[in-house]
Amino acid sequence: MNQANLIASLFMIMSSFYLHAATPLDTRQQILKPNVRTLTVSNPDNFMAPPIIRLGTNDKLDINFDIIGDEHDYLRYRLIHCNSDWQPSRFLESETIDGFNEISIEDFAYSSNTYIHYVNYNIRIPNNDFRILRSGNYLLEVFPENEPGEILLKARFSVSEEASGINGIVTSRTDKGVNSEFQQLVLDVDLGNLGDINPYQDLIVIITQNNDPSTTRFVSHPMRVDRGKAIFEHTPQLIFDGGNEFRRFETVRTDYPGMHVDSVKFKDGLWHAWLQPDFSRKDKEYVYDSTQLGRFKIDEYNSTDPDLSADYVMVHFSLDPGERQFGEIYIDGDLTNHIFNDQNLMRYDWNSGLYQASIPLKQGSYNYKYTILSEKGIPSSFPIEGNKYETKNEYLVNVFLRQPGARGDRLIASKVILN
Repeated sequence: MNQANLIASLFMIMSSFYLHAATPLDTRQQILKPNVRTLTVSNPDNFMAPPIIRLGTNDKLDINFDIIGDEHDYLRYRLIHCNSDWQPSRFLESETIDGFNEISIEDFAYSSNTYIHYVNYNIRIPNNDFRILRSGNYLLEVFPENEPGEILLKARFSVSEEASGINGIVTSRTDKGVNSEFQQLVLDVDLGNLGDINPYQDLIVIITQNNDPSTTRFVSHPMRVDRGKAIFEHTPQLIFDGGNEFRRFETVRTDYPGMHVDSVKFKDGLWHAWLQPDFSRKDKEYVYDSTQLGRFKIDEYNSTDPDLSADYVMVHFSLDPGERQFGEIYIDGDLTNHIFNDQNLMRYDWNSGLYQASIPLKQGSYNYKYTILSEKGIPSSFPIEGNKYETKNEYLVNVFLRQPGARGDRLIASKVILN
């Protein structure tokens, strides 16, 4: 058996293992190697749109990332079809993708006029190498050409049939109180085009607030069905913490401090930006701010292509939480893929009396918040950010269809609801 066939055989064994593993596969969107940076999954025409394309249309998504260094790597990617819970379905590859599912990344370019050298890679989904045949969730894995088991990153996106309609509102009149610290959704799903289904057993509604996986709620059956609509209301899973507006800063320029930046300086071969100290907002009054709802956008004020000319800046965070916190404090948001590890852990500095952390981030405009991870691993931003019912939040609602005997879930509708 030659090397190519051996690698293919090993990959098939690994795929079989994924499908039949007793323990859940870690399918979180994340970067797995320290030299890989700035992973984004975005609609090239709408920065604020969720990472979802409509099946059978010309919709596109870009998966973009950097690898620090001067030489480009020969990389490939593959797709794994997943159910509503982001675990692999039992569909065959040939049932989900038309094309060879181990594709070379040909779109790459070198950084230009930056102190930190990197190679920028982009994957357009879909493209001429393959066509997506089935709706649902998809996990994209990137790996070196000769090491298919060495995963560099995992990215998530979804494909929707848009076979149904979703209507919904967000209200502060909740089953836990009125105008307190919560927000509640009321939803209905149009059943008119779904054929002979049992809406009390076949529908799965997934709601996520501000793209944060820790907020994801699963609703397995409607409260009632009325005039061809499945109604979801007065359900505990539809009640969310209000949270608070995201904090913001900008590093689009390095010649003077941007938004929420106290000072900038070039030293040790790279730019540094010290943010203004942050404080607890738990007991403060709500203050409206127009944010990117947790997102970040790469930008450099003097560039027509920031993906290649934005430099990396060591961003220094500092926080006075106001009182002792029982748990570890992390910087949270899309900038960390909502992953909690040593790279975004705040550490107490005895000299300043502040919690501090430093993260290398590509120039741009960023949203973030502070989240505490309890000893049981439960994340909460409430102890530092507070919960305000007035907070502007984004709720992504995905409706899946899982009929008896099916080998995977269909994503039949998707909608973003803002309060």
